Amino acid sequence: MNQPARIAVFLSGNGSNAEKIFSYFKDHSSIKVGLVLSNNSGAQGLQRAIKFNIPTRIFTRNQFRESDEVLIWLKEAEITHIVLAGFLWMIPINLIKAFPNRIINIHPALLPKFGGKGMYGIKVHEAVKAANETQTGITLHEVNEKYDEGKIIFQTTCNVLPTDTPFLIAEKVQALEHTHYPPEIEKWVNQ
Repeated sequence: MNQPARIAVFLSGNGSNAEKIFSYFKDHSSIKVGLVLSNNSGAQGLQRAIKFNIPTRIFTRNQFRESDEVLIWLKEAEITHIVLAGFLWMIPINLIKAFPNRIINIHPALLPKFGGKGMYGIKVHEAVKAANETQTGITLHEVNEKYDEGKIIFQTTCNVLPTDTPFLIAEKVQALEHTHYPPEIEKWVNQ
């Protein structure tokens, strides 16, 4: 029998998407969450991982960018795929090379619109509102060496009403994230 795929989840903050991922794969037959990593020791997502008995690691910018320490942790945990769930740092080239086409990110807009450095969280929804968009949504994409420019794997939309505030747009987009990210990760890992 094949070994289950083992995903590592990288997060920086609250971790609501991460918790949906932990729950979805909790008793999965072929995919396990093997490690949760964060650049923020105060990230609520780490507490969410502990509730699911998933090992966690915290790293510094130097450990992430200037050494292979994080890569070593991933190899020790037998990680096969990396999932970004609200992780705000650019992935270094050593991880991209070690996990070619095996790092996925979720972006809270319809790329290529409203992507790139600095476009995260409420800033994205403010930009969608300012552009008078009638639709927004989520994009799942593979990660490469540029922000939000990897191969698009999945997109889905929601309507933006003229009366929607950026915070209401954020709620609509988060609902899409929670619904679609875990099953789309499953499809991506099993392709």
